[in-house]
Amino acid sequence: MTQMIVNEAIAQALAEEMRRDSRVLMFGEGVATKRPELVQEFGMKRLRNTPLAEGIIAGTAVGASAMGLRPVVDLLFAPFLCFAMEELVNSAGKLRYISGGQFSFPMVAIAQTGTGWCVGAQHNHNIEAWFAHSPGLKVVMPSTAADFKGLLKSAIRDDNPVLFFVDLALGFVPGDVPEGEHLVPIGKAAIRQSGSDLTLISYAKTVGHCLQAAEMLAKQGVSTEVIDLRTIKPLDEATILASARKTGRVMVVHEASRTCGVGAEVAALVAEKAFSALKAPVRRLTGPDKPAPASYPLEQAFVPQVSAIVSTALSMLETELA
Repeated sequence: MTQMIVNEAIAQALAEEMRRDSRVLMFGEGVATKRPELVQEFGMKRLRNTPLAEGIIAGTAVGASAMGLRPVVDLLFAPFLCFAMEELVNSAGKLRYISGGQFSFPMVAIAQTGTGWCVGAQHNHNIEAWFAHSPGLKVVMPSTAADFKGLLKSAIRDDNPVLFFVDLALGFVPGDVPEGEHLVPIGKAAIRQSGSDLTLISYAKTVGHCLQAAEMLAKQGVSTEVIDLRTIKPLDEATILASARKTGRVMVVHEASRTCGVGAEVAALVAEKAFSALKAPVRRLTGPDKPAPASYPLEQAFVPQVSAIVSTALSMLETELA
């Protein structure tokens, strides 16, 4: 194991995949400026800056993937994906289906999201559920350095377009990363902590909040299971349902707004397929349906905090379904 921060894990994954496969290239907003070591090793033909034109960047990536390349594009902040919805949703996500499966469109679109850097509402908007709702796209949002590396490598090797969201607050968080070849399968959740009384399901930075809440709940005699989804689409239904049936109580925690969010999908899944095992209604603890503030204290209030997770969990333990 080697300890590194998330941003280093991402850089390592990119370098390893570019060495492994000459078809992998990267372009986007400031990528060559931010990754001079990759420019030095692979040259400007495989790593280049682009104009600030997200639709053109994404459209070029779709075309490159159609020609047999494996592009990785960096579109900076997640709200900027609004300028590339035609290319990502209507082209990248649908072309393999339209071709009858004759062609593949392997590409990765990286975007930063989430609170922690006070970048304001037009740069901070958790929109992962938008793309989970779009046919043909896969959506990844890891929480640990090891998973950032392993999932990015898997995304680059996947024959489908993958949206790879980087929670801004995690960029400089250190973690242990396995040495050598390290792949994490897309569509497989991780059980971060086993428990028997309550299941907390989350992804990205709020996984850490759930683990802290689990520690506090343990001091009150509550055994909590913590599941890190890692992949938003496809969801690991088997892991979610097995945990729901084991504990009988499920809470979904995420920073993105509540309405039509990932939590709603997980809650519906559990209600449809594990209702008989539930001891309390499924709960969602999310960010508000409002634009993100730029003020740091308000930003922190925007995210479901550990204390709220603990209090909600305790209230669920007092509730039994009739």
